[in-house]
Amino acid sequence: MSARIALVTLVVPDYDAAIAFYRDALGFDLLEDTPLGPTKRWVRVAPRGGGTALLLAQADGAGQHAAIGNQTGGRVAFFLETDDFERDHERFRRAGVRFAEQPRREPYGTVAVFTDPFGNRWDLIEPARPSGPAPT
Repeated sequence: MSARIALVTLVVPDYDAAIAFYRDALGFDLLEDTPLGPTKRWVRVAPRGGGTALLLAQADGAGQHAAIGNQTGGRVAFFLETDDFERDHERFRRAGVRFAEQPRREPYGTVAVFTDPFGNRWDLIEPARPSGPAPT
């Protein structure tokens, strides 16, 4: 069996505000924006280069509105992997992305937490390169 996680739902207060952030500030591709009725849309965004996409779901009702920005109880919810931390960190900062901390080096890579405009916490991370001798 071959399987992969294709979509992760992210509850947002407004479709257009979410598209603007993920597309314009983070540089994600807008994969689809299909109307499903007067107030509902099927909106998918994903980082350039592919991988798991986000399904942006506009909150409907008090319970969903209460979950905006707190879908993981305050923990980092998403991990955006990059091949060049310095480039993307600077690009995001220039685009107005709010970082909650200064970049730091950990055994697993270079990382900094940022938040989207809705309160969701993200890690921008460049994984550590394996150490040791190069394969022959």
